[in-house]
Amino acid sequence: MSSMRAQRTAAFALVAIAPLLFACALCHAQAVLLMEEPYGFFGTVNPTGHNAVYFERICAETPVKLRRCQPGEMGAVIARYEGISHYDWVAIPLIPYLYSVENAAAVPARVNRETVRRLRDNYRESHLLSLGTDIPEGNLLRGGWAELVGVAYERRIFAFRFETTEKQDDAFIAKMNAGANHSSFNLLYNNCADFARASLDFYFPGTFRRNIFPDAGMTTPKQIGFKLVRYARRHPETQLAVFEIPQIPGYRRLSGSNKSVAESLITRGYAVPLAAMNPYLAGGILVDYMVRGRYHLIPKHPAVLGPENLAALTSFASPVQNPDSASAQAPLAAVSGSSEVSPVPAANSGLKEIMVDHE
Repeated sequence: MSSMRAQRTAAFALVAIAPLLFACALCHAQAVLLMEEPYGFFGTVNPTGHNAVYFERICAETPVKLRRCQPGEMGAVIARYEGISHYDWVAIPLIPYLYSVENAAAVPARVNRETVRRLRDNYRESHLLSLGTDIPEGNLLRGGWAELVGVAYERRIFAFRFETTEKQDDAFIAKMNAGANHSSFNLLYNNCADFARASLDFYFPGTFRRNIFPDAGMTTPKQIGFKLVRYARRHPETQLAVFEIPQIPGYRRLSGSNKSVAESLITRGYAVPLAAMNPYLAGGILVDYMVRGRYHLIPKHPAVLGPENLAALTSFASPVQNPDSASAQAPLAAVSGSSEVSPVPAANSGLKEIMVDHE
């Protein structure tokens, strides 16, 4: 009798706490560090790449105002840019950020220059005019509004997914909305990777500080990815997972791999003239590269995500591993045969068009 009573008590306790456990699971969401590969002429000269941060629970009320997401919305990507009026950071919904469209089903499997321009122009006219009508499109040397959308047409992206809490996301929204969103971009000391560093340090205080080594005090996308991976190894509750978002073929040549500053100087041959001018400086760069600049971040077979299964970025379940090596750029189609990665639904972008007066 006592055994049966104990079993009934245990069963009742499980039934009682099940809603609490479910509610607790809902308190968690995902954020993603996006490490985007360098491309084009500037990417050849400076192959460090770009950083942005995607938040599942944080959406864009406008490109420069954040709010909590509503049901059916997929969150926003936030990053620092140069040349976007006077703004320091801009938030773009996930699917438009990657593909310049609002519905994943509308993403083309292959694009050309005319298609990319048309998709970007359409999205800008619908949602980005609040940033100003005189913002340049951008060119080889300077950024512009075109870098805000259709990123996957330009380069391959590696996504480092980690767990956040509702409280953290609400605090981040309040901080960003209350702060002065005025551009202070500096390639060496206040770049896109510095924005990612400060954002992640808000979630993991004291973890993403600026260091002299590697990269001679400069923050780079690869360095931020390395610090997140290292932190996750010490804190399994972070539940870090790494994915690959392929570059859509047809628009431009495949992007190259992200490099640290020391790695860029050594592998691009810049160390030769540096050695002629200052052999001690060149020697220091070589030591930096050998000791701290050759860290590897990407698993051998990261799972590949296309527009049809981006839901993996907001799911605790991990998809089947991609059989192809990450060193080869995968086609748009994601890994098939996985029951854990569901097709992404047509999501509301959540981005309102609000005209703002500019001087």
